[in-house]
Amino acid sequence: MNGKLLRVGTTYIPVGNVVSSAEWYEQKLGAETTYIDQNKAIINLANQSFFLVKSDKDQTANFMDAGGNERFSVTFEVNGLSALESLHQEFINQDMRVGEIEDRGHTGSNFVFYDLDGNKFDVWSELSPEFKEKYQIT
Repeated sequence: MNGKLLRVGTTYIPVGNVVSSAEWYEQKLGAETTYIDQNKAIINLANQSFFLVKSDKDQTANFMDAGGNERFSVTFEVNGLSALESLHQEFINQDMRVGEIEDRGHTGSNFVFYDLDGNKFDVWSELSPEFKEKYQIT
């Protein structure tokens, strides 16, 4: 990489109740909470820090694209289609709000899921080559 920005260090996610949200991320996604107060929680998940920030009601990190479709701002990666299918079923078994597995016309497959506050996230079945190389994943 020749860029000046080396990695994304933190992503901020609006939540209504910091404590409940931190517990949800721990229980459903296996996150580790490293700091928490009434206004924010810092969780570690997927090799990144996320700040769960107390916000006004009905705030999410989602946005509408030019075609009027609600979009997510974060895509998580798993290692292959079977890992994606297994995670999808695990989320369904946990009564999480989960979309169907989709073929979006590019390499791999995806599905979306939502947290307690309606923040929409994506999961993709393909790990980036740089990540595979760095962590020696086959």
